[in-house]
Amino acid sequence: MASTKITVNNNGSIKVDGDFEIVDREGNTYGLGGRTLVSICRCGLSSNKPYCDGSHKGHFEHDAQAFDLPPKK
Repeated sequence: MASTKITVNNNGSIKVDGDFEIVDREGNTYGLGGRTLVSICRCGLSSNKPYCDGSHKGHFEHDAQAFDLPPKK
């Protein structure tokens, strides 16, 4: 069984590693060029959205620490 790992990086992107696809809101698939690892922008500054281009450096701060969500209502 294939798996996907998503890592929230401190002060930067979200790394997606494994078997996955990325689609837009209409269901169109982004071509990944054979990649099994990409970094997704979460600062909004990338000129290559949805992918990270490093524009966040010095402009985005978030100390990523895991936590549990409350139970679903």
